[in-house]
Amino acid sequence: MRRKMNSRLLTGLIITGLMLAVILLGTFWTPYVPTAMKYGKFSPPSAAHIFGTDNFGRDIFSRVLKGSGTTLAIALSTVSIGALAGTLIGAVTGYLGGAADEILMRLNDALTAFPSFLLALLIVSLVGPGKKYSVVLALGLVFIPSFARVMRAEFATLRGRNFVTGARLMGASNGRILLIHLLPNTVRVLLPALTIGFNNAVLAEASMSFLGIGVRPPDASLGYMLSEAQGMLAKAPWYALFTGLTIVLLVFGVGLIGEGLQMQDREVA
Repeated sequence: MRRKMNSRLLTGLIITGLMLAVILLGTFWTPYVPTAMKYGKFSPPSAAHIFGTDNFGRDIFSRVLKGSGTTLAIALSTVSIGALAGTLIGAVTGYLGGAADEILMRLNDALTAFPSFLLALLIVSLVGPGKKYSVVLALGLVFIPSFARVMRAEFATLRGRNFVTGARLMGASNGRILLIHLLPNTVRVLLPALTIGFNNAVLAEASMSFLGIGVRPPDASLGYMLSEAQGMLAKAPWYALFTGLTIVLLVFGVGLIGEGLQMQDREVA
């Protein structure tokens, strides 16, 4: 019997799908050149400029499109690094155990004990602030421990199941058991972890850019745009409103997907 999709998952997919469609559009087309300073300073939202213009006369809607693409690319890259490395560490420690488990999880605990945001700031400072790759590297490394801990627990739980024992008795190698039998069964835990990690990455990148140590001009970033908008709330409140709303909608949509996936999993259980 086919399962019915719950309302949170459906709403999250719709919101996120629309946001991704708009962001994807912005990578190929914007109504105005995002860096062009010729459209009139502090113009309120209108038919010509639906999000208004900023203090340099730049079209805010075009800048939000470009900034959203930058933030999305950084968040996806960050989560990919954290998830891939975390899953590998979780598989080795959770399935094999032994000395590898002790060493890797003690390193994981050490990283977890250090405040993640401060660790990201340290890495960015060492690599060089203001560059996309430095933000991706910093946040990716910071996110590894959380994924490793989640995946270790799941692999440790699954390794005692009957289908794993049967695979061993049939002569399957550890690599085959991990890739063919265990990894597909961790998806139910991995997907919600990915949504949480994505939202954390969006907020972390926005925070770092807001503080001036993340993405900097000429690259557009939602966090840096919020930092710019802070100084012009009285003259152009629409700048902060539309930029902040974009971040909220993106995080809200992905968050609903994560909650919906967890609800679906509980219904099956």
